Amino acid sequence: MSKHPKFYFSLRSPYSWLAFHDLLRDAPEVADAIEWAPFWEPDERNDQALRERGEQFPYVAMSRAKHLYILQDVARLAAVRGLSVKWPVDRAPVWEIPHLGYLVALREGLGREYIAEVCAARWQHGLDICDRATVADIASRLGLDAAEVSNACDDEDLRARGVDLLMDVCRDGVFGVPFFVHRFTRFWGVDRLPDFITHVRSKLAPAGALPVGEAQGSSSDAGHAGGCG
Repeated sequence: MSKHPKFYFSLRSPYSWLAFHDLLRDAPEVADAIEWAPFWEPDERNDQALRERGEQFPYVAMSRAKHLYILQDVARLAAVRGLSVKWPVDRAPVWEIPHLGYLVALREGLGREYIAEVCAARWQHGLDICDRATVADIASRLGLDAAEVSNACDDEDLRARGVDLLMDVCRDGVFGVPFFVHRFTRFWGVDRLPDFITHVRSKLAPAGALPVGEAQGSSSDAGHAGGCG
């Protein structure tokens, strides 16, 4: 159960990209107050590590009909926001590459900048964000160590941290992204972001602040597209 308000996002999810855009545009004070938790489908090694700890990653394969709907829906939602979409093609993706790279950027105080660059690369330029060269280029533009960021999935400590974050996904009952959670209160999908913002603001008001900020936090989908990873 999440003690602080938390935003589960995935760098592979178009709806997470749109939620990221809307959150920073509409509620920067909420963005500063919550935990940011990356989510990704684990590779075989991390999946095995989860099973050894008694958890199973929540995964539901997407139907062709749903995929075709999402193509249309994301283009429609992006256009409303003045954003263009260039749909990427994923070939044997290893999602640890961009998501563990995020942990390096976060450690250096550039977590959101990294998210913005990776999302733009994926959704506006159609690039393969599981290509280490793509991640290295993004890291270089941000002034980060390109080799460290692009090879983060080879770092044993970051691998272990990644398993901890995926355990959080299971414990918080995350079944789709974007997902917003605070204790027993949950919101799923970009269309529920305004409700989450209202919820967090109601908690901010009495205390004046929730000094959390970006966190090294962490689905797949089984329902409506607005909450699809």
